[in-house]
Amino acid sequence: MSLPLGASGFESPVDFAARLDIPFTDILLLSRALTHRSYLNEHPEALEDNERLEFLGDAVLDFLVGAWLYNHFPEMAEGDLTRLRSALVKTEQLAEFARQINLGNAMRLGRGEAQAGGADRPALLCGTFEALIGAIYLDLGMQAVEKFLQSMLKEASNDAIFSRKEQDPKSIFQEWAQSQGYGPPIYRTISTTGPDHDRLFEVEVWVGETRYGYGQGHSKQAATKAAARDALNTLDYY
Repeated sequence: MSLPLGASGFESPVDFAARLDIPFTDILLLSRALTHRSYLNEHPEALEDNERLEFLGDAVLDFLVGAWLYNHFPEMAEGDLTRLRSALVKTEQLAEFARQINLGNAMRLGRGEAQAGGADRPALLCGTFEALIGAIYLDLGMQAVEKFLQSMLKEASNDAIFSRKEQDPKSIFQEWAQSQGYGPPIYRTISTTGPDHDRLFEVEVWVGETRYGYGQGHSKQAATKAAARDALNTLDYY
């Protein structure tokens, strides 16, 4: 479905705000957030580009994402919170947020920048998304920013954690154990069955006197990884 475009070939700020259900009271502020400096060079009637709003939005995102993670992941250690916040505010992720709301279609770009594909460049999408956050904050306040971001943050944080768990659940579980002041997890092989060419290993993972997880696999490495993943699921470590 095509989106409504303004006279200059982009979605107008009014239509953009309506589509996203953001009740801006200052449309000129939103217009500034969508204005890249390349547009300003070609349109002297546009008084300001979005770089100052980008600066503000970057600071708002750092704070809000940190606070959101703190409140939604009460069991997560400080180091993991820091890594997850970094994943959520990096250029590539903010550019993906921008794509999710089709921000590129509303960006005010100079002709050369637009022809060069600027509306899909990660750095430019990221900067404009930060400027949009700055504008929402100035016009509507921090609660409006959080409301705008919450569904995106939930999905992206779960994806980031799930991806990391799939890559190395043993390391993550060990980080959790150490963050709680415990010793390293102990993996105990409780059963080995099947012929030599098709062994099945069953493993439990313990921390201190508590059993946290169980796993099985056709190698000890696979079984211990499955046990660590089960332990993280038991902890609801998402």
